[in-house]
Formats: sequence, C-alpha cells, structure tokens
Amino acid sequence: MGRVLGVPVYVSPSWFLIAIVITVMFEGQVSDVVARPASFAVAFAYAVLLYGSVFVHELSHAVTARVLGLPVRSVTLHILGGETSIEREAPTPGREFLIAFAGPLVNIVLAGLGLLAGATLPLPDVALLLLEALTFANLLVGVFNLLPGLPLDGGRLVRAVVWKITGRSRSGAVFAGWLGRGVALLCLLSGALLATRPGSGAGTGWLALLWSALVASFIWVGAGQAIRAERVRDRIPLLAARRLARRAVQVTPDVPLAEAIRRARAEQAGAIVVVDHDGRPRGLVSESAVTATPEQRRPWVTAGDLARPVEPGLTLPADLAGEELLDALRGAPASEYLLVEPDGAVYGVLALSDVDRAFAGV
Repeated sequence: MGRVLGVPVYVSPSWFLIAIVITVMFEGQVSDVVARPASFAVAFAYAVLLYGSVFVHELSHAVTARVLGLPVRSVTLHILGGETSIEREAPTPGREFLIAFAGPLVNIVLAGLGLLAGATLPLPDVALLLLEALTFANLLVGVFNLLPGLPLDGGRLVRAVVWKITGRSRSGAVFAGWLGRGVALLCLLSGALLATRPGSGAGTGWLALLWSALVASFIWVGAGQAIRAERVRDRIPLLAARRLARRAVQVTPDVPLAEAIRRARAEQAGAIVVVDHDGRPRGLVSESAVTATPEQRRPWVTAGDLARPVEPGLTLPADLAGEELLDALRGAPASEYLLVEPDGAVYGVLALSDVDRAFAGV
C-alpha cells in the first residue's frame, strides 16, 4: 500500500473478508441510529477505523524497533490483525520488552483518549457510537495482546523478563511458547462457553466459537513455531561447512557427463566441480541437473553444458560454521556452494539439501 516512516505496509487479501464480516455484524447496531443503506457505509467505516487502530499498534512496534537500531522489513495487516516483521531479534531483554510493550500501550492510550472524548465532547449519535465501539475495540486489542504467551506481545514481555532473570533468551522463548499454548486452549474454551451460554443466539454463538477457534489456532501455531525455532537455534552451533561438505570430483568442461559421474562414483564423491585446464574452479554441476538428464543422453552432454558458473557469493570458505554459515547462505541463495581452502584449493561442495537435513527432526 506504500511506505509509512520508511516502512513498507502491506494489506493481505484476507483483510477484505474480515472487513465484510465486521461491517455486517456492526451494521445491526448502526441501523438503530442511521437509516439503511447509509448504515452499511458507517459500519464499513468502523471496520476501516478498527484496522487503523491495528495499524497504529503495529507501526508502534516498527517505530520502536527502528529507534532501538533494529531494521524493520514490513508491516502487514491480515485477517487476525497485523504483523510487524523485524529483520533480526532484539539483542537485549530490555529492547525486546520495549518493542513488545509499545503496541498494547498505544491501544490502551487510544482507549483512554476515547473515554475522555466521549465524556467531554458533545457528539452526534453516530459519532458517539463509532467512538464507543473504537474505544472498546482498542481496549480489547490492548488487553488481549498482553496475554502472557507467544506469539502475542504479552508472550514477548514474558520472554524478556525470563531472559533477564536467567540470562538466556532460549529459556524465555520456550517458557513463553508453552504459555502461548495454554492461552490458545483458554481462547478455545472461552469461545465454547460463549457459544453454549443461555441467551446467546444460534448464529452469534457459532460465530463466537468459529472466531475463537481461528484465534486459538493462530496462537497455538505461533507458540509451536517459537518453541521449534529455539530447538533449531540450539543446533546452529553444530553446523559446520566442513562436516556437511560433499567430496567433489574435478573435471574439465569437455568431459562427458557420463564420464564425470563415473569418476565421481569411483572416488565416492557426491558432487562435480568443473575446472579449467589450470585447475581453477569455473562451475558446479547441480544434482538436479544430473537427475534431469536422461541416462542415454549423458555420454553426449558435457559437464560444462550443465555447469552453473561459480559466482562470488557461491564460493565460501570451508571453515564457515554456525551463524556465519547461515548468514552466507542467506546472502546468496542457491542449491550448491563451492567450499575452498584459505589458499583457494577446492575442499568440496556444500548442498543446501544437506543443511536442511541437518535440521531434520526439529
């Protein structure tokens, strides 16, 4: 939709669905004050203003993160509210706490301003109705996001507190993740109680149950992802390019693919590197390219025909490990990378599929 304070803002197509649902639900209250069909326009205006409050919530996260030196990738509005994508995690529990608390704080302040305006300003009925609805919505959004479980802001606050006490970010994230699963179950239970309470209409009850199930599933999945992310993080220090590398056979570009494969099997190598006649690496033959070439054509296709040029980002030091290795892979996405020794000699080939398998079972 554009940029606000330098932050790209996106609106998911799912927002239009929830905007229609909010419009239809709120129109029943508006029709008591404004005649139809104008009541639908007012109800839709409420849906837009409501997501304006969500946008301000997310923007406050983004602005706080940028003030604290963290780059922000984007702000996205979707069916369940919004999401602020920050490129890297806060380096300290204090910064994590401030970024997380900024969103709910803004909503609670907006709710307070709404209460003040309603008590002091002479407003027409339709404006008063919108103000009261937005005040309640901001209070609800602020309080709900303070629930103590990831991926909600309250979970990030819990994570920051536990991180500060224990000195370990992982402990805070795992603890807040399990709390998030508890919050998800409570949301589902609350929806079921609302749906079955005496006096609730059949349509309203089922809608409450459906919405609570949707919110609960979002929280449950987010909490699970947070827990799994920490398990993955535990394994990052174990990643080493040398340990994951495949032995590589070196062939000149004119060698037939069938012969290159034969040499690789004879040397128990798992990769083919194309080198010039001086032994300098010039290309990598990807596993997918070999698989895609029919066996009967392999004697007539050269290794050079299938080789991908070795670009600067695809040549990595063989000693890379841990976060440095992952940063290098993110910087130049590819299926294979050439690993070289400090003197430039070929050590082997690192396949992205092998890195993925190193995380298997997480």
